[in-house]
Amino acid sequence: MTRVIHTGDTHIGYQQYHSPVRRQDFLDAFEQVVADAVADDVDAVVHAGDLFHDRRPELQDLLGTLSVLRDLDDAGIPFLAIVGNHESTRGGQWLDLFESLGLATRLDDAPTVVGDTAFYGLDHVPVSRRDDLEYEFEPHDADAAALVAHGLFEPFAHADWDTEELLTTSTVDFDALLLGDNHKADTAQVRNAWVTYPGSTERASASEEAGRGYNLVRFGGDAEDGGDAVDIRRRALETRPFAFVSVDLREGEGIERVREQVRQHDLADAVAIVEVTGDGEPVTPAAVEEFATDEGALIARVTDRREVETETEVDVSFADPEDAVRERIGEMGLSTAALDVDETVRASKVADSNVREEVKTRLEDRLEDGDLGAFETGSGVVEERTGDGNEVESDAGEPGGGVADAEGTEKETDAEGTEKETDAEGTEKETDAEGTDEGASDASADDGQVSMEDYL
Repeated sequence: MTRVIHTGDTHIGYQQYHSPVRRQDFLDAFEQVVADAVADDVDAVVHAGDLFHDRRPELQDLLGTLSVLRDLDDAGIPFLAIVGNHESTRGGQWLDLFESLGLATRLDDAPTVVGDTAFYGLDHVPVSRRDDLEYEFEPHDADAAALVAHGLFEPFAHADWDTEELLTTSTVDFDALLLGDNHKADTAQVRNAWVTYPGSTERASASEEAGRGYNLVRFGGDAEDGGDAVDIRRRALETRPFAFVSVDLREGEGIERVREQVRQHDLADAVAIVEVTGDGEPVTPAAVEEFATDEGALIARVTDRREVETETEVDVSFADPEDAVRERIGEMGLSTAALDVDETVRASKVADSNVREEVKTRLEDRLEDGDLGAFETGSGVVEERTGDGNEVESDAGEPGGGVADAEGTEKETDAEGTEKETDAEGTEKETDAEGTDEGASDASADDGQVSMEDYL
């Protein structure tokens, strides 16, 4: 018998609502999963992708993750994982670094046997490249087999991955697919295999009202327990409370009615999400947010879903402006390449002055790889539509042109992507596309990401 914790979508480093406290919450949730694994003495922790929220996690997030993984290693429990879409980089993955330190195993097409179960891995694969997948895996001699993958699989909502095709085409008969990407926990059976999502370990979006948790999965066991059957049980995690307050205002009702409803909830250290509907008086979101924080809320966000009398109908959300952007992008049917550009401008931590060069590099890489399908309209999949919490922050301004930095130094980017700085004395300096003075040591990889060695 093999017992593992199946988790995923921990999104470490996500500073939700621009709050450092919420950022720590995501690391704390992962730490709680590992603490449960040690207490229960499971055979392994299996992570189905999106360990980090960003492909460029900051030092504090890396160090925190290393500390948690060392606790798991000290207990003699292996960490088996794959790479998700949020953390995927063009070159080496952060998971490779953890593996080189002996703290993780990156699953692939070769079996990693734990107990009497063989585990395989399939990193996130863009829709445009899935036609090339052959699902060829090396054979095993274990009693059971599980594939760990990251994507939106059938039969769940918003699926774009044919689960039955994978199972019938695969060279290995899988007893279970342990999945990540969908933040909603769910389980189904396709053919003879169990297909399951554990959900995210923290609420990465206001739409994720249900409690968070992970799966405890058992392969095999005594005959009276079902023999070689796969047993999947969900366990809850104690995470930061969210208070969801819905207020339907009648005619003549306004801010006082909203406050009355807010008072009905325990807001101590909670994230308060207030939704206003109905026909009542106008309500100032800032006033509601201030009242909620005075009542003890850590963070308060207000969404007024009432129609505004303009030439067009408007649904204004003050809780999460990024939701409106993501929804609009999802309706546009953009290509994979276009979505990649959007991610670079809005979601990544690329410096303002480097956005233009980063976009150029990513598009050139796709052309060099012959990935022409990525430029076809509708080839992209906006995964945010699943409620999987892809709220992102970007300090990127308009790409290209002159940009003034914090010191008032004017920067210009020429046609080659080289920045020219003019200091207070009028002296012109050239910096490369990464913002490094020419002649200085190059601590960055070609794709603009600091190398793992230099990072640590």
